[in-house]
Amino acid sequence: MTWAPDQTRATNMPGMPAMAQAYARWVNSEGGIDGHQLRVLTCNEENSPTGAAACARRAVRENVVAVVGSYSQNGRAFMAPLEAAGIPYIGGYGITEDEFTSPVSYPVNGGVASLVAGHGMQLAESCRQVSLVRPDTVAGDRLPKLLDAGLRKARRHQAVDIPAVEDATEYTSQATRARERAGTDDGCVAAVLGERTQTFFDSFRRLPEGSGKEEAAQVRISSVLGSVGQPLIDRTGGARSPFEGAYVTGWYPAAGDPSWEPMRKVIQAHAFADNRVDPADAGVQTTWIAYTVLKKVIESLNTDKVTGSRISGALDRGAQVDTGGLTPTLRWMYGDLLGAPGFPRIVNHAVTFQVVRQGRLVAQKPGFVDVGPTVTGAAV
Repeated sequence: MTWAPDQTRATNMPGMPAMAQAYARWVNSEGGIDGHQLRVLTCNEENSPTGAAACARRAVRENVVAVVGSYSQNGRAFMAPLEAAGIPYIGGYGITEDEFTSPVSYPVNGGVASLVAGHGMQLAESCRQVSLVRPDTVAGDRLPKLLDAGLRKARRHQAVDIPAVEDATEYTSQATRARERAGTDDGCVAAVLGERTQTFFDSFRRLPEGSGKEEAAQVRISSVLGSVGQPLIDRTGGARSPFEGAYVTGWYPAAGDPSWEPMRKVIQAHAFADNRVDPADAGVQTTWIAYTVLKKVIESLNTDKVTGSRISGALDRGAQVDTGGLTPTLRWMYGDLLGAPGFPRIVNHAVTFQVVRQGRLVAQKPGFVDVGPTVTGAAV
């Protein structure tokens, strides 16, 4: 099963279940996974604890062998039913603490924690003062400490913390405060609001003219993948987008990297007409990687009967997954876990630094940056 919220007022991720269905069409056209047909169930998580719990109960009822490549901010609601049924949760988006603490969770990235800690490291190189606009939620409350841990790498001041309602229709007051506190001397405004990040920056660029407009022109904007990505840049004008020049921290290589070519070919052949599946979307990318893990683990079992407990057992015993350069090699044995307080099950603590140039997200520096020590330091 793959679940994600769709048609809600907050963050929506319809591309994740759509990518899962395209993956199933592709792999079944190739003979399945080690001779097994892949059947994918999808579920609208609705951005609510009730919706997440309903999806998890359906997964149990339908006897799924794994929940793969899914998005939910309601970890407490869905993880308990999965744990009780022994269903592994492979490659969740990384938005909740439960994904990095549950023994049945096998994350493929370092979650929002790694993104925000890495973003602090990225901004520390260029920004004298940073304003952080983030959700006024329990998950959002963790973000300032993580960003500050990255900023400390260059002995920068702590970021100005500006909480905001996650599903607001405008953010004028937060945008005004963020601009004022960032200042005009190498100041940066970072917004991590998921799907509402575009709404925030719409408010930001509409701030009153005069001296304020001059200030806004000198303030650099930034975010993390999932809040800002290539689809958003394309929708807002490409090279003329307000995001031109923005700093962005991601988990994976930039969307134009050759390592994404296998995924692009599958999308071209099996989801070409589905506009939910954008190869530059972080949710789509995470789902591709998560199903890559599932495929390689099932192939390693070499058995006629595939069960959730067998998949979990193989992962716990050290099944190793090469993702073709999209992540470092993944493995979930005890010695591979980061062990950071609050995020003990992170195994991939690498991020990438990107920047928007001529309307495209491109690498600011080549390769991965290890943020493991920074995340650990922030969590202590």
